[in-house]
Amino acid sequence: MADPSALPAGDVRRQFGAVAAAYAVSPVHASGPDLARLVDTAGFTGAERVLDMGCGAGHTALAVAPHAAEVVALDVTPEMLAVVERLAGERRVTNLSTRLADVTALPYPDATFDVVTSRFSAHHYAEPARAVAEAARVLRPGGRFLLVDTVSPEEPALDSFYNAVELLRDISHVRNWRCSEWRRMLQAAGLTPDLDEPFTIELDGDSWVARMQTPAAQVAAIRTLFAAAPPAAAERFSLRLGDGWGWHIPAVLLRARRA
Repeated sequence: MADPSALPAGDVRRQFGAVAAAYAVSPVHASGPDLARLVDTAGFTGAERVLDMGCGAGHTALAVAPHAAEVVALDVTPEMLAVVERLAGERRVTNLSTRLADVTALPYPDATFDVVTSRFSAHHYAEPARAVAEAARVLRPGGRFLLVDTVSPEEPALDSFYNAVELLRDISHVRNWRCSEWRRMLQAAGLTPDLDEPFTIELDGDSWVARMQTPAAQVAAIRTLFAAAPPAAAERFSLRLGDGWGWHIPAVLLRARRA
């Protein structure tokens, strides 16, 4: 692991250090069809060296480990890496290691990995284009980058609504980018997108804010936004009000290759 004092403090480390245990058991992160699909579309032969960027509680790294030769789970939050190490030990996963580092400055030489993954972490990246460029740099020729993340609709008003809600819930949220923006970042980094699979995540409002320990005032503001949402937002996000409040949010699995 790197020296934590050499890493940027930032909202991400503060926010996720406090909630690392909750992410170990979060159904959205621990399972879901997108996780199995990511493994399926990575094209593993068993010989790959894999880097999981922004690994969080390590669910992607742990899912990939049985199909690869070696997996490195990298995150900026020490508490998250402690969860990864605990889960790997409980599951007797021996080909997984952890690394404390920033995704915008990967501590590896060029062409180190065959596969790089990023699942449900990129909306926290302060410099996503730089992180994608780093992923491309450490990939070997023919290597694959697989990104799973929540994404904004292309319509500006819906994009604004979505990100406003996310920012109220989580101060470390930077932005849900549009698919078109991700494609441009991938291409600018020298990666060629060849798979684009959208999907939807259904969220229960109470468990969603509890996982991030969102303060009550912000939760009230989110519920007010839901109640006052324009019809287009209410329809697109399937907003639910009252005791069973919640919504559906868009996400995508993107795969891109390095030439």
